Amino acid sequence: MNFSEVFKLSSLLCKFSPDGKYLASCVRYRLVIRDVNTLQVLQLYTCLDQIQHAEWSADSRFILCAMYKRGLVQVWSLEQPEWHCRIDEGSAGLAASCWSPDGRHILNTTEFHLRITVWSLCTKSVSYIKYPKACQQGISFTRDGRYLALAERRDCKDHVSVFVCSDWQLLRHFDTETQDLAGIEWAPNGCVLAVWDTCLEYKVLLYSLDGRLLSAYCAYEWSLGVKSVAWSPSSQFLAVGSYDGKVRILNHVTWKMITEFGHPATVTNPKIVVYKEAEKNPRLALGRLAFPPPRAAAGAASSTESKYEIASAPVSLQTLKPIADRANPKVGIGALAFSPDNYFLATRNDSVPNAVWIWDIQKLKLFVVLEQLSPVRSFQWDPQQPRLAICTGGSKVYLWSPAGCVSVQVPGEGEHSVPGFLLAGCRRDSSGRAQPGSFVSLSVSSGKRPSQSPACTAWHWPGCKKAP
Repeated sequence: MNFSEVFKLSSLLCKFSPDGKYLASCVRYRLVIRDVNTLQVLQLYTCLDQIQHAEWSADSRFILCAMYKRGLVQVWSLEQPEWHCRIDEGSAGLAASCWSPDGRHILNTTEFHLRITVWSLCTKSVSYIKYPKACQQGISFTRDGRYLALAERRDCKDHVSVFVCSDWQLLRHFDTETQDLAGIEWAPNGCVLAVWDTCLEYKVLLYSLDGRLLSAYCAYEWSLGVKSVAWSPSSQFLAVGSYDGKVRILNHVTWKMITEFGHPATVTNPKIVVYKEAEKNPRLALGRLAFPPPRAAAGAASSTESKYEIASAPVSLQTLKPIADRANPKVGIGALAFSPDNYFLATRNDSVPNAVWIWDIQKLKLFVVLEQLSPVRSFQWDPQQPRLAICTGGSKVYLWSPAGCVSVQVPGEGEHSVPGFLLAGCRRDSSGRAQPGSFVSLSVSSGKRPSQSPACTAWHWPGCKKAP
């Protein structure tokens, strides 16, 4: 595994282009475009203020930079560096900005979610969409880019509007049977829209493209409900993570539950492999221990090399007792994601924060459990094959595949951490075949000292192969 030099970064803004050829990073008001293979700077753009959001167009030809404080969006072209676009929302303000799937329209959400403005880069025309709802996931495009589903709030009721992205005309408008809609998401095939309610009421609704209610699912009542939702890449399954610490799998034929995955604190089945992270040859000077340890000692401990050990059943996992008198309790399934080949499902139970559970979707049973020394912050699948990257906020990144798992120490100067990472897919030739040795992943490291500025490190995984 080959690591690059560390380069500066602001606000952890670093994005790979969808085609995997370019890497964009933001340093205050500057936008830096690098070649993925060589990491050489290709373009350097200067914005009018500090960049707070950056996003590539779907065809990787344009990139937008949003400056929410000033209500500005600037768009840059890679093919024509002298061309640029500036969008000023004026007194309406700017709360969010994103691309349409065609890469030629920009959707800006004004402050207080008063409206969404659709700007065309080709015709310079402007369209307005009223009543967008301020929720966790209120906008969803179909995978083919033909339709947009928008969650709306009108007259104290939830609605969903479906627009045609070619001309932004309203196709369907229907109300939803929700108390306080929390999110919407299209199935990958674009045929079914999943709508889920607030955590105070367990309700998942499935709608067709023409607004018909296909099914309504409720696992239980009078308790905290849905916390996370994910479609399988094949659109055959919908995984619903709940506050009761279980994942329920719905099928696409009857939309009924076919199984549920529990997350017990003790793994008793001896056939399940449990990987536990352990330090390599930890050195303890018992006569010099201080409680609590100083910052320097804590940083040295976090940079200690580690390895995975296979634990024998039964295995007790470290649990976290939630604080009852605080909002957003650390309970329930906080994250879940299907592998791109549809074989595995990775989950995290917030009350067992150090563990990642990997389920075999073909056999509908638990496959592997990984327990880290620190709480898991995020994980992400390799876009091309069943390989999972895990981040705990320390100086290491953890990789799992069906062949095993490994702990990777990310090089850095002094005290540093890895709060997140980005993954870019394999480069492909003209025939669509993956090119070996072209998979790149990026870790984002932020210094803990005030004098340190955020930085990132890229590394190269050789031997990238096409997923089966």
